[in-house]
Order: sequence, then C-alpha cells, then structure tokens
Amino acid sequence: MPPTEQARWFAEEVYPHEPALRAYLQARFPTLRDHDDLVQETYTRLLRAQANGGVRYPKAFIFTAARNAAFDLFRRRGTKPTEAVTDLVELTVLEDRPGVGEQIDQTFELEVLADAVRALPERCRQVLMLRYLDGLAYKEIADQLGISPETVKVHMAKGMRRCAAFFAERGLLATAPPPAAGDFSA
Repeated sequence: MPPTEQARWFAEEVYPHEPALRAYLQARFPTLRDHDDLVQETYTRLLRAQANGGVRYPKAFIFTAARNAAFDLFRRRGTKPTEAVTDLVELTVLEDRPGVGEQIDQTFELEVLADAVRALPERCRQVLMLRYLDGLAYKEIADQLGISPETVKVHMAKGMRRCAAFFAERGLLATAPPPAAGDFSA
C-alpha cells in the first residue's frame, strides 16, 4: 500500500477508535502507566499486519493487539494484570448499536411493514394496530370496536396472512402462507 493510501486508511479506519482504545486500556489495565507506549505498540503491530496481507477488521485488530501488548508487557515485567480479560465478548460492548448496513435494512423493513399495514382493509388495520401498538388483548379490542373476540381473531389472522403475502411479494419471506379455508379475498 503506498504511503499516502496507508495514511488515508489509518486516518479513516483506525484513528477514530483511538479514544475508545485508550479508555479500554485505562479500564482494563489501570495499573499500567504506559498507555501511550501500548497504543504505539498496537499501531506498530497493526501496520506490520497490514503490510503482511491486510487487516480485515482494523477496530477488532487494535483492541486485540492492545490487550496482547499489555499482557506481553506484564510478562516482561513479571507482574500480573489487575483484571485479566479472558472473554472477547466484553469487547462487543464497546459498540452495541447496529452498523450502517443493519440500520438501512431495519429502516427498509419498517417502511415495508408500514406499507403492508396501510394496504390492509380498515378493520384489519384497526385490529392489528390495537393489538401490536397499543398492546390490547383480544377481549379489549372487541370491546373497543364493538365486535366479538372471535371476529377479532379472524381479523388478526387475515391481517397477518395479508402482511406475510405482502412481504413475500417483495422478497422478504421465502414463501407466502397459504390462504385460510374460506378466505378467497387474501
């Protein structure tokens, strides 16, 4: 990788994570006073790995390399860390929100769901919204709409089938559910 491209890659993919890396080192290894040295050692390991074939996930790499560098430092000094990190699951807490791709997928799916609900007949839409948005039980829905609980169940089933068919038409479900007996309007 040419030096300018490497600098761009470092600035975009690695450097933004430095504050989180320093916070991680401070939290996990509070007895170490050499956090700056650990960060530099981490970057050295990262750049060496990048030159030897690339680093697919720079953020994950720097946290793992920093932890390993800290353990190496403890071994050289003959001391033990205050709190050993034995499970990488803890690292996932650093960023627990979905990535951009997942957010776009969720937004798209919510838009399709809203379109599916808007396409329902009025009574089905009312029943589904009272059930899932307001959290009402079938009996409460029946009382509010002046219909029987059995009719609420019929509207729920019909609405769910129609939503599933709507999703299947857009490739969000493998297959559409079969229509219920006697339901020729789905």
